[in-house]
Amino acid sequence: MYQQATQAYQKAATTTTDPRELEAEMLMKAAAKLSVLLNNGDNLSEEQRNEILTFNRTAWTILATEATAEDNPLPIEVKTNIGNLAIFTFNETIALLAGQETDTLETLININKAIAAGLRGQTA
Repeated sequence: MYQQATQAYQKAATTTTDPRELEAEMLMKAAAKLSVLLNNGDNLSEEQRNEILTFNRTAWTILATEATAEDNPLPIEVKTNIGNLAIFTFNETIALLAGQETDTLETLININKAIAAGLRGQTA
């Protein structure tokens, strides 16, 4: 009985969470995963590495789709900046998935953290 009540509360909490907060949490989760890749990449399997990179790409797909939607009230400059960051993130993630060595993992982590802070109304 308590488990059912807990599950109902968790479901209600999830459905009432601010979309910006959900996006911020998603970006912070992606940043944490990328940090694992940055710090322990040699100890991860190719499958684990790909899962981390795919998660980041998915997070940015969701963010870019929502932020650049025609009905989104953000100013065009903000939409453009988010779109450009998404393109950069997609290109770097694809390069990493293809096995190309880049020095952008730390940059991707910092971008995710900065955007998450912005979504939360904080300064990075």
